[in-house]
Amino acid sequence: MGAGHDHGPITAGAANSKRLALVLGMMLVVALVQVTGAAFSGSLALLADAGHTVTDSFGVALALAAVWIAARPATSKRTFGFQRAEILAAAVNAIVLFALCGFIVMEAVDRLREPAEVSGLGMVAVAAFGLVMNVVALFVLRSGAEESLNVKGAYLEVMSDALASVGVIAGGLVVWLTGWQQADTLVSLGIAAIIVPRAWSLLKEAVHILLEATPKGMDLSEVRAHLMGHPAVIDVHDLHAWTITSGVPVMSAHVVVSEEDLRDGGRMLDELHECLTGHFDVEHSTLQLEPPGHADHEGARHP
Repeated sequence: MGAGHDHGPITAGAANSKRLALVLGMMLVVALVQVTGAAFSGSLALLADAGHTVTDSFGVALALAAVWIAARPATSKRTFGFQRAEILAAAVNAIVLFALCGFIVMEAVDRLREPAEVSGLGMVAVAAFGLVMNVVALFVLRSGAEESLNVKGAYLEVMSDALASVGVIAGGLVVWLTGWQQADTLVSLGIAAIIVPRAWSLLKEAVHILLEATPKGMDLSEVRAHLMGHPAVIDVHDLHAWTITSGVPVMSAHVVVSEEDLRDGGRMLDELHECLTGHFDVEHSTLQLEPPGHADHEGARHP
């Protein structure tokens, strides 16, 4: 016995697809300017920032592709459709960010051994342009980042790129005013230090969902106690809750009721689902009503 909602709601990522597309266009422009500026200025920090922006652009493009895939309808083979694609995209974004950090560190080590001539003024001009564009992009994505992990991934990438641009501006000013070329290299290492914790946070959250862990903020003992609060409920077992994609938490449970209440299963399900919807953020729930003693001859059973 079960009831709930349609398995194909509009995901939070899909609701923000236009914002993602706008930000992608902005980032491609920034990347082009940064690559050109890095070539003319000789700045490793600017090149690292350009590489970061290119990676961000790839991440946002991947996020858009994931939104399109996630919007495809469910089938008999994929009963929840492709909604999980958004979470996979977020995980890939995090991994790419880690790879970028490795590249930056290796290049920075080489520059520490053999410093190169850098144009401080060119660094400042290009990084300032990138910073303005990144700030605008952050405002575009801010509200969507609170609703979708996929959009949050893009938001974090743009944020880290904005912080990197600030670092490049500071390093450029030092090079320009003092002639100390190593400032450029140190800024490159600072960019890597900014990226790593944010990439780790994104990857950890994506893995949490992929492992079908209990949604953050949901206490299953509280859910069980709430169901047990119904006067007709005798016991609750095999209670599970997980997340399909951002904004789509689901839950299932076996609910033990008396033989008499079981005869009016429709009413019981309506009351229990209304109870869950009113107190917990559950997009879809499946409840199996069963008589006392039924659990004794079920297969695999969990608390």
